[in-house]
Parts: sequence; C-alpha cells; structure tokens
Amino acid sequence: MKLFILYQTDIWKSKASRVFFGVFDSRDKAIDIAKYNGLYCSCAKVVVEEITLNQFEEN
Repeated sequence: MKLFILYQTDIWKSKASRVFFGVFDSRDKAIDIAKYNGLYCSCAKVVVEEITLNQFEEN
C-alpha cells in the first residue's frame, strides 16, 4: 500500500525546516490540499514523499 506524506519546507528543502501537513492515500489528494491551504509560495517548497506500508522483504 502506498501512502503520501505532505510537507512544506524552505527553498533549500532541508529536513530541519519541514512542517508536516498530513498523510494521504493518493498524490492528487495531497497536492489538492496543498493548493487549498496555500502552501505554494516563492519562499517555500511543497514536498510529497511516497512511502510503502506493510511491505515485507527478505535478505
């Protein structure tokens, strides 16, 4: 199962400046929420990080 985490960061996309905005089941929903809340601006970037949930791997 794929999940998408929505963050807003500074223009250099440093991890220390990340502000968490939610977890979504599709990239489109995350982008829609970012637009709705006005997260896109010239002094900040929006990051949508894709993660995989419940994946088992053998070494």
